[in-house]
Amino acid sequence: MSTQSTHPPKPEAPRLPPGIPESLSCQRRHTLPASEFRCLTPEDAVSAFEIEREAFISVLGVCPLYLDEIRHFLTLCPELSLGWFEEGCLVAFIIGSLWDKERLMQESLTLHRSGGHIAHLHVLAVHRAFRQQGRGPILLWRYLHHLGSQPAVRRAALMCEDALVPFYERFSFHAVGPCAITVGSLTFTELHCSLRGHPFLRRNSGC
Repeated sequence: MSTQSTHPPKPEAPRLPPGIPESLSCQRRHTLPASEFRCLTPEDAVSAFEIEREAFISVLGVCPLYLDEIRHFLTLCPELSLGWFEEGCLVAFIIGSLWDKERLMQESLTLHRSGGHIAHLHVLAVHRAFRQQGRGPILLWRYLHHLGSQPAVRRAALMCEDALVPFYERFSFHAVGPCAITVGSLTFTELHCSLRGHPFLRRNSGC
């Protein structure tokens, strides 16, 4: 998605909100779209980790994925990720991998099962300067649409704290019970979402 003008003078590029760290800054070019959704690459790993670290460490004390794990998944299965970029800078993202069992297990935190049919959503994170703007729901909706276009992926699965269950239920996820995965003293609920016949597949979301 991009907006361009064919008549001079060219409009000034919109400014990002304050608070973008230096490592997320980038040179602006007239060819950069104002807003773009695309799969991530290993080159996006550092930017993704900085967003994730700020979002999760202060709240949970741990990250769903650390830098090496982000690089690992973006190398093995970049098609199961989706990033939201503003002026070429990453502001929100989701990273997933494939899993081949009915329920998530401790190994699913680090493994990508290429023959699996379940997309395990490891992390959804939004940069602090872009929160409270409805970006998380928009990104998740687009991500589910993106998964729905991949014939091998039949279901999405994730784990979250109980307080976040109502958020994911808005997107047709349903709780299947306590998750077998624990992180330190933290426990989670496991949720699944069928990608067959989901309403997002009947809508043009612009992906």
